[in-house]
Amino acid sequence: MKNVIFLLLVTFLSTSAFAGGSGWKSLFNGKNLDGWKIHGTEKWYVEDGLLVCESGPDGEYGYLSTTKNYDDFELKVEFLQEANGNSGIFFRSTFEGTKVAGWQVEVAPPNHDTGGIYESYGRGWLVQIPDEKENILKMGEWNTMKIRVQGGHVTTWLNGKQMVDINDEKIAQGKGAIALQIHSGGGIKVKWRKMKVKEL
Repeated sequence: MKNVIFLLLVTFLSTSAFAGGSGWKSLFNGKNLDGWKIHGTEKWYVEDGLLVCESGPDGEYGYLSTTKNYDDFELKVEFLQEANGNSGIFFRSTFEGTKVAGWQVEVAPPNHDTGGIYESYGRGWLVQIPDEKENILKMGEWNTMKIRVQGGHVTTWLNGKQMVDINDEKIAQGKGAIALQIHSGGGIKVKWRKMKVKEL
């Protein structure tokens, strides 16, 4: 009898930890842009439960940032590129209008380094993607990006494949928001869903 009670207790605790202890929370509620701030004149809207970014008539840079800062975290998100998919996911970023200081995990058309890391208004590319990994992106289909940032250590995965794993002293000193980007040039449309974050 004691063994049965023990097993039931272990099962209950394990189930409870699995159900409520993961620490993941949604960044996008599927209804509106609560918890986010728009920078610039480009289009950010919700359609059929998806977050959509689209070039506006100005064809300039645009950003959608979290109102809360995230320092050490894991982020998971799915994206679907339509037309020109030149976008990105920024971390530890701050804004002055549409001028951003921070780091971008690239989301771009095929053969343009999706999953690589770029420092805006700074050192430029920190890590680009080798040619043999460029076929991991599925243009016109849903893709999954995972990003882990802890101290100066940043790792990215695209569709379950590791793309970047770096340590950087400057990143370690950064603080700021998570943000999505619309690149300048016009003709860009990207859909986002299942955006979840876990603070570390």
